[in-house]
Amino acid sequence: MIIRKMFKFENAHIVRGCSTEKCRSSLHGHSYRVELLFESNFLDNGQMVYDFGLMKQNMKDIVESFDHAVTLWSKDSQAYIADMKKHSQRWVELPVSPSAEQFSRVIFICVERLLQLTSTSNGEREVKLHSVIVHETQSGYAQCFMEDAHSQNMGLINLEDIVFSQAVLEGFKDINLFEKMKNKESFINPTRV
Repeated sequence: MIIRKMFKFENAHIVRGCSTEKCRSSLHGHSYRVELLFESNFLDNGQMVYDFGLMKQNMKDIVESFDHAVTLWSKDSQAYIADMKKHSQRWVELPVSPSAEQFSRVIFICVERLLQLTSTSNGEREVKLHSVIVHETQSGYAQCFMEDAHSQNMGLINLEDIVFSQAVLEGFKDINLFEKMKNKESFINPTRV
């Protein structure tokens, strides 16, 4: 069975090297919708694959870290990166260009790590992240599966290479969440949310 949870964020970026002149040369924004799809062949004690309420915790913080932020590619012009960081409190720096395709891969890697580190307490079994869909427009989206998230052909993504601004980190319920993820510290989901 597959379940889906949708989140939203507003974000600005430049996608260097793309075909469209406006997109590769001008800062612009989108109203993104992100779908997290989870799968399991089992149901928990509440007859659910995974309680939607549990997703409102750390997963929501990770996805919404991009909200009202500018996303930067670490290989872009260092002058541009410095200016964006100077003029925006909320920014995220990625080791890949911030296209919808790469957003879906980055979010997959982050949510996958959260799921791996979460100790469940309500009989959840073999819950896996099936895919992540990032809608950049009403009619265009990218969908990332596990093999895409870990593809060398698409550029490897390591959590250690993702940088959140202090303002983004302070927006997390747990300001140390991302450090815990990088250090592979376990989380315990409460039975009640």
